[in-house]
Amino acid sequence: MKKKNVINLIKYHVEKNDIQFRNEAIEISRSFNAEGDYQLSEHIVNLLSTTNTLVPQDLQLETRFLKKISNSSISLPLPVSISSDIKGIINAINHNVGINKFLLEGSPGTGKTESVKQIARLLNRQIYGVEFSSLIDSKLGQTNKNIVELFVEINKLPFPEQIIILFDEIDSIALDRINSNDLREMGRATSTILKQFDELSLNIVLIATTNLYSQLDKALSRRFDSIINFDRYSEDDIVEIAERIFNSYAKKFPKIGRNIKLFKKIIRLINPMPMPGDLSNMIKTALAFSDINSDFDYLRRLYGFTDFSLDDVETMKLNGLTVREIEILTGISKSQVSRELKEE
Repeated sequence: MKKKNVINLIKYHVEKNDIQFRNEAIEISRSFNAEGDYQLSEHIVNLLSTTNTLVPQDLQLETRFLKKISNSSISLPLPVSISSDIKGIINAINHNVGINKFLLEGSPGTGKTESVKQIARLLNRQIYGVEFSSLIDSKLGQTNKNIVELFVEINKLPFPEQIIILFDEIDSIALDRINSNDLREMGRATSTILKQFDELSLNIVLIATTNLYSQLDKALSRRFDSIINFDRYSEDDIVEIAERIFNSYAKKFPKIGRNIKLFKKIIRLINPMPMPGDLSNMIKTALAFSDINSDFDYLRRLYGFTDFSLDDVETMKLNGLTVREIEILTGISKSQVSRELKEE
């Protein structure tokens, strides 16, 4: 770090020039990194990622093809492996070394789009999503012209350090040219996107998502600097995330009974185990529809998402539920549950 970096830092702070202050701080972080002081460098990056003082201006940059997307203020529960990759994306963007194109791929409901919102929140950036409905045109050749126009708009955006461009479900326009039913038109559109990706400014951060990675054009996949796989949820990950989701929603239902052990058992009985998006809806619905006069009605409703019936106490027992847990779910007394199990 040089004396001028300190002087510039103070100058930009006094001038309340958040953009240049942030850029100077990143430059200082790089200098420490080059000198081998990696911990201090990373500490500066983390401070920039979490500080509330460098809030971007309220940019209004919507165009024909770009629409502003609100960031999420709620922490997103993710497995450690995926969370680590998300932190890597944040670090790569902060280091500003030309790694600026990222693809998040995986099944629906795995948290890809929400992760982009978290990245934007942590970087104090605003998301502008591509409107594919405006981009794709039925007129021959017009889609290609729209794609070119879109990237011209992107490359000319002011304050690129405050923006993330999101291609949500990029497979809408860039499926495999070889397997496309409309080979010529799809091929032209995908070829145009490939060219525009190559000409994308290094100052622009572009993140795309897809549920159809295997069908995505391979040449486009190679254009991304990093591809993050979101299909890395173990059964234990799902149960842990379910508990965190439940705890966040349960704050609004102070009168419900808490039985996390039974809650986890029910989650493990849902087949197939739901991804976080569906899981969140299930838990929220079970809580919202529950009887306010019943402590555990939400657990009964959650059990309804399994393949099993509340009338089948023997199967409940075989699935590892205790007599007390069966009593909670069915409303039948423990003594009666025990009799039915003995009889069967």
